[in-house]
Amino acid sequence: MGAVTPAIEQPENPAPDRSASATPRPRLIATDLDGTLLRDDKTVSDRTVEALAAAERAGIEVFFVTGRPARWMDVVSAHVHGHGLAICANGAAVVDLHQGGLLVEVRPLAAGRALSVVEALRRAAPGTSFAVERSGGIFYEPEYPPFHLDPGAIIAPAEKLLDDGFPHADTPVLKLLAHHKELAPDDFLQLARTVAGEHGAFTRSSPSALLEVSGPGVSKASTLAMCCEERGIAAEEVVAFGDMPNDLEMLTWAGTSYAMANAHPDVLAATTHRTGANTEDGVAAVIERILAG
Repeated sequence: MGAVTPAIEQPENPAPDRSASATPRPRLIATDLDGTLLRDDKTVSDRTVEALAAAERAGIEVFFVTGRPARWMDVVSAHVHGHGLAICANGAAVVDLHQGGLLVEVRPLAAGRALSVVEALRRAAPGTSFAVERSGGIFYEPEYPPFHLDPGAIIAPAEKLLDDGFPHADTPVLKLLAHHKELAPDDFLQLARTVAGEHGAFTRSSPSALLEVSGPGVSKASTLAMCCEERGIAAEEVVAFGDMPNDLEMLTWAGTSYAMANAHPDVLAATTHRTGANTEDGVAAVIERILAG
């Protein structure tokens, strides 16, 4: 893939909102999934399915850009047309959903860097528990609260999960997850960036104090920029949708960005456009306006 294109800084004072019809028709739509495209029950509405298909028929590529791993993409795999690609694990993997989630590109977090993050957070935030997301599955510490426990998961301290002798050490680390039971989510994120920011890219997408750590420079934005560069698509030709801090870089990179009505305050502050909540088919409503424009 091409070289990483750096994210574009968002103006300090965003321009006034404009309707979708006031901007040229985009060449690519990039949308987050949870809290954005998916309803709260993790399904895709019929209206949204039709809007995505209509965009593809009109020659607009659609990319799902998510923190989810490839194995949790079944909910939308039927709705990727044309290219069949999705960006998963906050930019750490590009997968082909037409081929069952085949990894096309991996941008890993080095195990040594992940271990440095673990050591720093154990000192700065006692009580932090960790999980390691590898290309072949996710593995947990005993104290980590699993929300999707894979049947083959190995439960062990993070130091063992990241050791060269770990049974899955030959598979790349896509991201490290860190959870704290007591800290406020945004406070935990700021602390982690302060004490361990040199070792990776920190973000969050959960309402709880659950951090996601990727390799340095790896984000939804940088991987989306690579995919767009391959297609000769400029940032100004991209419309992006999101709701949580892990969407911020993508939203500020894209030429046009929309925050969902249910978005995190930082996302609302960083975007110039708004749309309805994920429960109100906010993404579909914008796509319909774009196509009608």
